Amino acid sequence: MTTPLAQSKETVSFGPFVLVSSERLLTKDGVRVELSARAYDILVTLLSRPNEVVSKNDLIAQVWPGLNVEEGSLRFHVAGLRKALGDGKDGARYISTSSGRGYSFVASTSRSSIPAQRPVEPSTGFHHYNLPGRLGAMIDREEDLEKLSLRLNADRFVTIVGSGGVGKTTVAVAIAHQLHATFNGAVLFVDLSMVSDPRFVTTGVASMLGLSVQSEDVTSGLIAYLRDKRILLVLDTCEHLIDAVATLAVAIFRTAPQVHILATSRETLQVDGEHVYRLEPLAYPPDDGQLSADVARTFPATQLFVERATASGANLSLNDAEATIVADICRKLDGVALAIELAARRVEVYGLSETAALLDQRLAQLWAGPRTAPPRQRTLQATLDWSYSLLSKTERIVLRRLAIFVGNFTLDAALAVATGNGLDQAEVFAAIDSLVAKSMVATRSLDAIMRYRLLDTTRAYALELATDDVETGSLAIRHARYYRQWLAQAAAEWSTLMSGTERAPYFAGVSNVRAALEWCFGPNGDLPTGIGLAAAAAPVLLAMSLLPECHHWSQRALAALDDQVSSKSEQMHLQAGLGISSMHLYGENEHAREALNRSLALAEAEHDAASEAGLLGMLHMFHFRSGDFNVALSIAKRCRVLADTVDDPAGLALAHSILGRSLLMMGDLSGARAELEALFADWSPSQQSDTIYLVHDRHFRAGIALARTLWMQGHPTQAVERAREFIDGATRMDHPASVTVLLAWAASVFLWSGDFRSAEEYIDASIAISESYSLGPLTAVGHARKAQLAIRRGRNAVAELRAALAEIHAVRYELITTEFNICLVQGLIANGQRDEAMTLLTDTILQVSTNGDTCYMPELLRMKAGLFRAMTPPRPEDAETCLMQSLELSRSQGALGWELRTATDLAVLLVGKGLRQPAKEVLERAYGQFTEGFDTVDLKTAERLLEELS
Repeated sequence: MTTPLAQSKETVSFGPFVLVSSERLLTKDGVRVELSARAYDILVTLLSRPNEVVSKNDLIAQVWPGLNVEEGSLRFHVAGLRKALGDGKDGARYISTSSGRGYSFVASTSRSSIPAQRPVEPSTGFHHYNLPGRLGAMIDREEDLEKLSLRLNADRFVTIVGSGGVGKTTVAVAIAHQLHATFNGAVLFVDLSMVSDPRFVTTGVASMLGLSVQSEDVTSGLIAYLRDKRILLVLDTCEHLIDAVATLAVAIFRTAPQVHILATSRETLQVDGEHVYRLEPLAYPPDDGQLSADVARTFPATQLFVERATASGANLSLNDAEATIVADICRKLDGVALAIELAARRVEVYGLSETAALLDQRLAQLWAGPRTAPPRQRTLQATLDWSYSLLSKTERIVLRRLAIFVGNFTLDAALAVATGNGLDQAEVFAAIDSLVAKSMVATRSLDAIMRYRLLDTTRAYALELATDDVETGSLAIRHARYYRQWLAQAAAEWSTLMSGTERAPYFAGVSNVRAALEWCFGPNGDLPTGIGLAAAAAPVLLAMSLLPECHHWSQRALAALDDQVSSKSEQMHLQAGLGISSMHLYGENEHAREALNRSLALAEAEHDAASEAGLLGMLHMFHFRSGDFNVALSIAKRCRVLADTVDDPAGLALAHSILGRSLLMMGDLSGARAELEALFADWSPSQQSDTIYLVHDRHFRAGIALARTLWMQGHPTQAVERAREFIDGATRMDHPASVTVLLAWAASVFLWSGDFRSAEEYIDASIAISESYSLGPLTAVGHARKAQLAIRRGRNAVAELRAALAEIHAVRYELITTEFNICLVQGLIANGQRDEAMTLLTDTILQVSTNGDTCYMPELLRMKAGLFRAMTPPRPEDAETCLMQSLELSRSQGALGWELRTATDLAVLLVGKGLRQPAKEVLERAYGQFTEGFDTVDLKTAERLLEELS
């Protein structure tokens, strides 16, 4: 019996591919092949039983153990696997389908114990890579790096634990750089020192990965995204968020088998799967009076001291006498890297002996007090106290002021915030320069701009220092006001940033915004400043998909408005932030609608046409998704008129998009096509806008609306081509929610064309993606599509369609309800439930008349005619009346697709009455207008009937 690959360390070769199961690695000619986790498991299962048919049930049980999964999901992932392998290209055959049974791996294979080739170069496909540069040269950490690398590869979840200042972050960054190629560049560095609220840990990680948060359950969506990704996730500085980080880390570890987690913390996370690596301080010389310089140089603590002192300009040759002093300093500092570096930076000013004496004096004073902290933590505290005491008065003030910043900051930010209360810019600049030289402030170049930050231990120390309340308040207000100005710039720039490295400074900026908001709305804060900051933050938080935070701060600021005065512009942004975030998080609820209406009224009062147009787009989305197409049309028309007055191409693009989609639903096909084609004639995905509400829509839905319009107008070939084009475009953008929406809507084009195989492919893909990303309403739509396809194939899926429709109604996602009701009527008729079918059909016609999606009315009338003909006894006169109404309406709409179906049914009815010539004429009129799509089901049916009539 073949050894299961999942338990084997051998490699399997086939064609140009090599599989190393122990590493979950598949390479082609040495280059990693990216596979989803499910596709990989399918491949491993098939390879474990080569040339043997593995049943669908066995595959599902192996790949989705303990889960109830439809065969469609299996087909979807098999199709993805075949595509990745190039199955069928240039004669290559790997996976064979045994109809009704399962799949088998049919290519020849060879097995060996030779390790598979590693990927030859990192992939550039991971756009969220944001690993900072190496944090300076390390001394004597080679063994730590080697052990950590091995443990991380083998165990997947490692936490580096150590005291403050021991070098955890430095080592973690070095490890990530070392493993960069192993993970094909897929490395995400999460600096949790910039997060203070545990509620926003998961949201922050999701936003860094470019995920759109569509519900309060951010964790499910994040885990769904990571489930089939091979990523190194670095969670740095976890100790102040230990519970939230632990919960997230263990969830990722359990459900995303290719994600490796490297955390740093002063304490363990204490969860299943975690492997703790304790990072010890640097080794220092023993207390030996006969210590020579040569022996001292062999200790890493001594090496670090000499290297840092020399780099600061000290003349330190390290003779035997100096070696004794240096060794004594390193011992007293317990080998803590940061403490040693702080002391070494003083040698250039005070000399070695005086530095040691000052340090002895300070340590003795501090250690005389209570000893409640761990020894090494007391050492670092004492060293920081000593270093702080040696600063000038100005340097102390500036250090305390810089501690207000969360994460890194620019020199401009530092000068703007730290200047004031008796210090001018020149003094602040000089103090910062000196603090950098003394290792109290760290620097790094990011995106060609020098950025500064206080190390976590230094910042925590500085925040504990006593300060004047008045100075603290004025400093916090300057900090908040600076980041309010920064937000205006960030809102315009965010959508242009494609990589994690580009976005990293913006996450630091948002972390400062959070800190400023917390102070403003705190007990000693400043509400007017907080309201203004929250209003400026709302559009940026929306753009960054930080919807829970947008909702939280908008709601909090609006609650404070009762006692405060604010501008109409600020109120507009707060209402918009609350309405948009509420709509996405909680569905089309009344609170969201009221907030959106208030924001729109405020934009109009302020004569802010660009924001007004964008907010009209948001209100259109609200009513469109609710199925209120009449209201949506009136909003779209208003936006279209307004867009002509807005000096922003994105405004006109949005207006074309929403008006085109509304006109389609209303049955104005020529108007819809004109608007949608105008949109794509001028718009491109790279188009930007200064108004965030105008770039919220990437117009994928408009593309599918154009495809649906083309089909209804009698251009089925073009419709299919455009549908595939827009689906491919959305797939390349790596935006799961957009792809799922497109797949759900595009399925209509393939169902109408009778291409059930393509429809099934896209429906299966829609379900797989929506389930993976916890997109509840879209999952229900996918299941409804699945039942619709089954009914179209002649199967009884009425119960399944009803169940899916109940879920759709529950979340008020009524976009395609009419289409599903039409199919449900077909299923009921097939089951002989004619009375129930008539009731549903009558109710649906009434709803369409009320809601406005009259593009479906010709088909509804045709269905009603069919129901009259199926009655016992038949009612041909009523059927003919409905068909004539359908024919007239389809012609007035320009809906040639519906007209052909109606003409075909009417011709059959007329033939039954002996009226062959009128039957032929009515069908020829419709059929003769087509110029393409003659291989589709409807045209073939009409062609056969015309041949019989001739």
